Amino acid sequence: MASGSKKAIIAAMVANLGIAIAKFVGYAFTRSSSMLAEAIHSVADTSNQALLLLGSRRAARKATGEHPFGFGRERYFWSFIVALVLFTFGGLFAIYEGWHKLGSDSHEIANARWAVGILVFGIILEAGSFRTAVNESRPLKGSASWWSFIRHSRTPELPVVLLEDLGALIGLVLALFGVSAAAITGDSRWDAAATISIGVLLVVIAAVLAFEMKSLLIGESARGATRERIIAAIEGTHAVTEVIHMRTQHLGPDELLVGAKIQLKRSLDTVAVAASINQAETAVRKAVPIATLIYLEPDIIDPKHPDLVADEPTSEEPPSGR
Repeated sequence: MASGSKKAIIAAMVANLGIAIAKFVGYAFTRSSSMLAEAIHSVADTSNQALLLLGSRRAARKATGEHPFGFGRERYFWSFIVALVLFTFGGLFAIYEGWHKLGSDSHEIANARWAVGILVFGIILEAGSFRTAVNESRPLKGSASWWSFIRHSRTPELPVVLLEDLGALIGLVLALFGVSAAAITGDSRWDAAATISIGVLLVVIAAVLAFEMKSLLIGESARGATRERIIAAIEGTHAVTEVIHMRTQHLGPDELLVGAKIQLKRSLDTVAVAASINQAETAVRKAVPIATLIYLEPDIIDPKHPDLVADEPTSEEPPSGR
């Protein structure tokens, strides 16, 4: 895992642990449903960061005979589990608690000052964590929008932490509004409505994360700029005349599989062909260090199949800032 991702995860975990403790104390004094929902939210977030660190550690294991391509996708798997945890323990609990408080268990908010003070404290801590995640994400985001970064990033931890921290900040603001409105009006339905809103927010974030992590688990190609560098490196090798066809797939955020058919000069003998392929592989690794597995196959362009192209099928992606 890149140091920036790890720094963002640790900052978020420390902040969420401190916030969770403060929120449970606040709930004990106020009996606010939105405060309880936010406390459970912070516990889920703290667990999520622990899972991200676990995934990073497991992904660093060496390849085995049973898993010859290594364990890089562990980071995608545990990020997917994070989305499920956020959905199950955060969103659904908050929706249930808010709905329950709208009904038979309605009551006035006690000691609202405790709740307000703790929520403001939580906003300050969460804002610091969110700022760290933003600063660590900027070098990878480049000129793309934040939404495009979240949608197309091959590094799962930073988008997860970004959305978690953003959701936590919005949730804290909703809880602060609900508690304040309930204390001022004496109507606890404001508190219950804020709790339900927090739950819906968490469900939406979890759905976005689950969808994106599923795409990474299935396998995504290198981004356009990376593919272009790979082709340029191969075709820049002296004996290579053209890249006929190429496929790439991320085995992990920092591991890329490259497979390509290339056309070589026809005058080469077997030894020269092998040497040329080795030179092309070296050039690719120099241009794209994460290209850890490269398979190049010599071939000849077949004029009967003009649909074969020198690059992968393109998709709508933002400009890469990497």
